[in-house]
Amino acid sequence: MTPDPGCTVHVARYGRDLEDFTVGDVFEHRPGRTLTQADNIQFSLLTMNRHPVHCDAHWSRDTEFGQELVNSTLTMAIVTGLTVDDISARAIANLGWDNVRLTAPVFVGDTLYARTKVIAARRSASRPHQGVVTTHTEGYKQDGVIVLSFDRVSLVPSRDATQETP
Repeated sequence: MTPDPGCTVHVARYGRDLEDFTVGDVFEHRPGRTLTQADNIQFSLLTMNRHPVHCDAHWSRDTEFGQELVNSTLTMAIVTGLTVDDISARAIANLGWDNVRLTAPVFVGDTLYARTKVIAARRSASRPHQGVVTTHTEGYKQDGVIVLSFDRVSLVPSRDATQETP
């Protein structure tokens, strides 16, 4: 298909280059993700976490929460996954997670959302066509309660590198 005179063909992009990150920008990640009983049990057992608070409804009734808790590493995985389209879809590598905080319980039926703030972005000293982006992410439930936060460092391409790649 040929564009009309004076118009441009725009190619869909998945993710961002270094130049697309500005310190202070905030990304609201959508859609959210509602957690199911199957998500919690399968993830817990797949990762060898057999703690009864994640997979034994009868046992969990006698805890301070009165019900099963969603595995916190599943919560972190889903919140991280919610950020991928906006933050790390084009990343070369995740370089680390820091300052992970679990601030409220998550239960089956809760819906998780996330927002991320860019806290640093710079060109890599050792890789001239790449950059290092540091972000702070908060995961929160449908009622706005923050359940998780973390800082993540990602290695991303710079625009000059991606223009060379079809």
